[in-house]
Amino acid sequence: MQFIETKLKGAYVIDLEPRSDHRGFFARTFCQQEFEAHGLNPAVAQCNLSFNAKKGTLRGLHYQRPPATEAKLIRCIRGAIYDVIVDMRPDSPTYLQHVGVELSADNHRAFYVPDLFAHGYQALEDGSEALYQVSEFYTPGVEGGLRYDDPALGIEWPLPAVEVSEKDQSWSLLTSEGVRS
Repeated sequence: MQFIETKLKGAYVIDLEPRSDHRGFFARTFCQQEFEAHGLNPAVAQCNLSFNAKKGTLRGLHYQRPPATEAKLIRCIRGAIYDVIVDMRPDSPTYLQHVGVELSADNHRAFYVPDLFAHGYQALEDGSEALYQVSEFYTPGVEGGLRYDDPALGIEWPLPAVEVSEKDQSWSLLTSEGVRS
């Protein structure tokens, strides 16, 4: 695997290193030792699959606060998604900055999301599926979220949002200083 750190410290795009032959290829998608060597959380408490019927569907932006912060490894296994993370670490020099990357079944990329980052994505094709490895169990009492369309974040989604859950539309907006209004 090739680990490519983003401008947000600790967040990585992970590319495969396929071993090809006449049958196709084989590649490692996860290795506890390699994750630890890069300072990444290798724990896997849950694996989740998300199916998105319509292109333009938007999910997130979600995160969990202490004591149940979670790291995620996201991979698109069917179709394509535009995956976005936002740094929620209050003492970070990149607090509230974001990075977006296209993940697709064709490019085989994964996105490593560290603890205390909000995460969301938009389906770029009908029938897109995303697979998540998550380091912590879902804990509703510590869940938080950001509005996908919050002007304080300035995220430019590739498509108009056609499907967004009521919950994801109800998160409070941030002020220009990053405080909830």
